[in-house]
Amino acid sequence: MSLYFVGIDISKYKHDCCILSAADQKVVSKFTFKNDLQGFEQFLSALSSLSSPEDIRIGFESTAHYALNLELFLENAHHSFMEINPVLIKEYKKSTSLRRTKTDSVDCASIAHWLMTVEYKPHSKGFYHAYSLKSLTRLRDKLVRQRSFYLVKITNVLDHTFPEFKPFFHERLSKTALYLLETYGSAERMSRMDSASYDKLRSLSRGKFSPQQFLRLKELAANTVGVNNSIFDTELNSLLTLYKSLVKEICILEEEINRLIREVHPHYMSVPGIGTISAAVIYSEYGDISNFSSPAQMLAFAGIEPGINDSGTESHKGRMVKHGSSQLRYVLINCCLPLIRFDMTFAAYYAKKRAEGKPHRVAITHVAKKLVRVIYALEKQGIDFNAQKLR
Repeated sequence: MSLYFVGIDISKYKHDCCILSAADQKVVSKFTFKNDLQGFEQFLSALSSLSSPEDIRIGFESTAHYALNLELFLENAHHSFMEINPVLIKEYKKSTSLRRTKTDSVDCASIAHWLMTVEYKPHSKGFYHAYSLKSLTRLRDKLVRQRSFYLVKITNVLDHTFPEFKPFFHERLSKTALYLLETYGSAERMSRMDSASYDKLRSLSRGKFSPQQFLRLKELAANTVGVNNSIFDTELNSLLTLYKSLVKEICILEEEINRLIREVHPHYMSVPGIGTISAAVIYSEYGDISNFSSPAQMLAFAGIEPGINDSGTESHKGRMVKHGSSQLRYVLINCCLPLIRFDMTFAAYYAKKRAEGKPHRVAITHVAKKLVRVIYALEKQGIDFNAQKLR
């Protein structure tokens, strides 16, 4: 039995492949195949001429969506494969050569050689579910950012037309505020609202919008220092239409994300503070947690472990390295805010770090590290969260 290590450099239209023999560590074959069915079958034919699938180790860098079709093809052909963090390959190349050479041919050879030096951890079966959630959660994140962008633009228009409007709603564009903007738009129209208008607002706000607030808003609208200009009205209408469209699309995405993550139902969904969207991001970014041999690896993957400076007589920890998925890092830290409010153990841990003189953001990062350790334990042991057993 002879093992073979296959390094693939992924790109949009073609993939470069290097095959090494474990017996003598020599290149068996080096070729390029296209990102189409003919190319994939050429690649599979090359693998079939070597050995059985269990004796072949395939690795390539994690490169967004370009590798997805190849991954599905390999899974259907009963071949395992390992996705690799590009940072690891970059550092490996630095350690083996002083030359700054960046070619696809060199990269695929580097990946194959790197595979020979590490424990082979093939991608879990049925990865498509995780990939679907990754695509949906990342798209949702982009749309949420766009929604925020349009809210800022709406505020900018209001600064010209009705600057008193947003402070009246405590700097928030609530459901009631957005209804007023969509229905009336300008301050001049709001100043002419009648009792029928108030009845609708009262119903929309479930009785929270009082007659006194209604009269006060009409007074502000009648005496605004804003400019009544049809150009601003047109701009506001366009922005509101775009904003409403994004809200609708985000809701559709969230329904699908919720459905998919409930099918998987990871154990860490039982942790207070981890909702369905957060759980979906954690699941899609980490993938199969059994691929991690320790919580430290999960921390490194998320980029929330500190950098270490150890030289001569000096040894100290630096700032968070922030490698890996920024979306995963953001979600893990955000989950800690409700955690320190609703769970006594996490709250006590946060208080301990604050008592040590650490500022809020640093203390929250420590809580996030503790959360990752809890997630690792829950998934490894196959149990739900139990605050009584937490130390």
